[in-house]
Amino acid sequence: MIQDMELELAVSAHKTINDILSVAPDETLLITIDSRADFRLAAAMARAGECAGAKTMIAYHSTAPAYGKAGEWRLPDCLSGAIERTDVWIELNEVWLYCNTAWERAMAKGTKTRYFHLGKMDPDSLWRCLGALDLEILKRFMTAVADMTQAAREVRMTNSAGTDVSFKNAERPVTNECGDASTPGVHFMLGQIGWAPLEESIEGEIVFDGSFHGGGSMDLGILSYPIKFVVDKGEIVDIVGQEEARRVAEWLASLNDKRMYRLAHTCYGFNPGAKLTGKCTEDERIWGCTQWGFGYQAAVFEGALGDAVSHGDGVCLNSSVWLDGVQLLDAGRVVHPDLIELAAQLRK
Repeated sequence: MIQDMELELAVSAHKTINDILSVAPDETLLITIDSRADFRLAAAMARAGECAGAKTMIAYHSTAPAYGKAGEWRLPDCLSGAIERTDVWIELNEVWLYCNTAWERAMAKGTKTRYFHLGKMDPDSLWRCLGALDLEILKRFMTAVADMTQAAREVRMTNSAGTDVSFKNAERPVTNECGDASTPGVHFMLGQIGWAPLEESIEGEIVFDGSFHGGGSMDLGILSYPIKFVVDKGEIVDIVGQEEARRVAEWLASLNDKRMYRLAHTCYGFNPGAKLTGKCTEDERIWGCTQWGFGYQAAVFEGALGDAVSHGDGVCLNSSVWLDGVQLLDAGRVVHPDLIELAAQLRK
């Protein structure tokens, strides 16, 4: 039976396998998907992988109760073996495997695996945020922003909800999710630029007014009221707000891991098709947002934190950003003169 957006889904899967991951004949392609995710995506990726000549496997498994190591007790042991031996891994899970033990082993130094994170997507969001995009123009725009960010030493971020946070950059990698996942290592959904600031330099207040995501019962989705993190030397020292803020505070305390209070990374969102849906993978890429992750810090950021029992993320909408005093964003709009024309070509 024909379903909604079947043709668009086919285009999105083809772009993912061929244009983004560059899957080659006889490579092993693993697609992981849990029982809460949209299986149509797995089927489409598998078809595209077979057409590319890959040896394809879908691992459909139990849904973990939380992200990362906090939820891996619920997963089948055999899943780890598949993850650690594949050439290409597409994660479609609703509750992410990202940052659990098998993921760490697959992403260890010298890995051969190309990991592409598409968790929490559905056919509509995958089309808007990947299939319908001009990958070449997006790559040019995001590379320019990533280069500016890499060169900056001091950064300030604000938004109308009350965010006002400043920090220093160290000489660490700036990840650029612009649509090229052809090399071994960690790759995420298009439209995000991320890095780990010098952790002890992060000072101020971060106010999430878009959505909040901690996996399982702590995937709060679109927020009813803002959640404020008060930050001192890179650590969350107070959580202020209404019912959702109280839930976040109780969740962090229940994990019994002081490392969960550390800010691990920040990101910009620059996906022209992304909109606020309550799903983390898309929300974090809303054009002009900033995002903060805390707890587990992936090795790709080359930061000073490392392991933690889990990871959480929050989204600050319509952000203003200054790099060494030069304004990049004004309430979510690109204002840097070197970027305005490229943004216009992306209809932003």
